[in-house]
Amino acid sequence: MIECVPNFSEGRDPAVIELLIDAISSVPGIGILDRTSDPDHNRTVITFAGEADAVVEASVRAAAQALRSIDLNRHRGVHPRLGALDVLPFVPLGDSRLEQCVELAHRAGQRISSELGIPVYFYEAAALRPERTRLENARRAGFEVVRLEAVRLEPVRESSSGDPIYQPDLGGPALHPTAGAAVVGARKLLVAFNINLQSNDLAAAQDIARRIRASNAGFAGVKALGLRLESRGLVQVSMNITSFELAPLPVVYTEVARLARGKGIELAESELVGLIPRDALKGTSPDALGLRSFDPQRVLENRLETVFGPA
Repeated sequence: MIECVPNFSEGRDPAVIELLIDAISSVPGIGILDRTSDPDHNRTVITFAGEADAVVEASVRAAAQALRSIDLNRHRGVHPRLGALDVLPFVPLGDSRLEQCVELAHRAGQRISSELGIPVYFYEAAALRPERTRLENARRAGFEVVRLEAVRLEPVRESSSGDPIYQPDLGGPALHPTAGAAVVGARKLLVAFNINLQSNDLAAAQDIARRIRASNAGFAGVKALGLRLESRGLVQVSMNITSFELAPLPVVYTEVARLARGKGIELAESELVGLIPRDALKGTSPDALGLRSFDPQRVLENRLETVFGPA
């Protein structure tokens, strides 16, 4: 069993989101586990699972549908993005291995590039260049900057190897004119965990994010951004917790609360993007993490049992 968690640059149009769901679920043996959309991020995360070949086929069909339905030239949202199908990670479940997911990521990337004409960057365990192991490095500049640099053929930076840092691993150098590029990878389970602040002070959220993320000597395995949620009149500390063993959710939540209160700001509530592994909730509870009206079906193992039956 392999999990796949594509992130699409569309979170506002229900019709487009349904087309993406239909494309994925059209593959026999695929189970849709979750769908989470956010209008401020203008982004949808769909979690699905199945056997290896089916997951690769579903991911390519999803990329094709995103190509047909999403034009990044018209896309506006607070979340960084490089592609219509922006990020495509393959995740091992049960007895599956990360090495298998690397092979699946490379297979899917080859097909997305050759069949759809969409350039591909590989990241995390599937990275072909060491500087692209981290997702934020693979997607650093965003669609508009990378497209402009490809047009100029004058990359503003170069990697340590001397190659243009914006050159895709497959395809390019120019991005697809409407679909951009897909960032395809293999990784272990993570928790996408956002904390909303009762404030519209973006600088405060950005400062908290900077203090807690691993790249600034914060918590190991925490990636964080400060974002504005215009539709809600709030700001958000948006996090990917890639190692909840090293950075337990209650510890991270308590520190965000402490830093916010130091600025005279209270927390509003928290939210999950996608599903949460059962082990990430050990020693805590959804209420203690600010997750209101928590549905037990947001727990990955519960959802797998519901969709596929007992293991």
